[in-house]
Formats: sequence, structure tokens, C-alpha cells
Amino acid sequence: MARMHARRRGKSGSKRPLSKAPPSWVKLTPEEVESLVVKYAKEGYPPSMIGIILRDQHGVPLVKQITGKTIKQILKENNLLPQIPEDLENLLRRARRMRVHLGKHKGDRYNRHRLQLVEAKIHRLVKYYKRIGELPPDWEPELVYAYK
Repeated sequence: MARMHARRRGKSGSKRPLSKAPPSWVKLTPEEVESLVVKYAKEGYPPSMIGIILRDQHGVPLVKQITGKTIKQILKENNLLPQIPEDLENLLRRARRMRVHLGKHKGDRYNRHRLQLVEAKIHRLVKYYKRIGELPPDWEPELVYAYK
């Protein structure tokens, strides 16, 4: 299937492990993995970065295989889950950078169009997260339309 805002097609780069059972070569216990997740969250790492650190430095292929819970579930149990979901936060940061650029370069029509696409994606994500209950119903993103 084609991308939403591009003309090309592609596949995800990595594949998840096939087996649901934890691999025999992982020596960490579920309690150790959970404590590592909590430790990295307290250091300020987002959930995706915690998974990458556990994979690369500790040899944990998938947290759910070992603990039976996802990283987000572990963070929610310990009240460390960020208020805004990570993907939405990244899009808001990107839109902010694009608005600053448009403040300096008012004639950049390509960037203006890309900003409109990013803001449309932000609105779709906000609607989704409100529907599933991850964001409060009255939450609104701070989108400043400086490019008009």
C-alpha cells in the first residue's frame, strides 16, 4: 500500500520475533526487565527509546515476551507514562519547527504544504487518542498558524 503523503511504497524495516515464548538465551528475569524499564523512564527516555536500549544493551528482544506486559503498561502501573503520546509529541515538535522556519521564510510554499499535511495528521491522531481515552476529551493541541 502507498504512503499517505508520498507517492512511494515501502515496508517496515524490522520484523518482530515469531515466538511468543521468551528466548532461552535471555538471562534477565521479568522483575529485572521491569526495573530497567522504570529506571530508564525516570531518566527521561521515551518508551520507544527504552525498547531500543533494552534491545541493544541488555539483549532483550521484546519486553512483552519476558514480562507479559508492554513497556507502556509497565510505565502506566508505575505512573511514569507521558501525558501526551510519543508519536503525537513528535509531530507537534515537527510542526513547531516548521512554523519557526515559515516565520523566517514566508515564501516557502513547499514547507507550508508539508505543514498542512503534518497538522492534518496531528488532528487525526488527536481524534483517535480522544476516542480511545488516552487524551482527555477537552484537550486541544497548541497549533499557531503563523504562516497565513
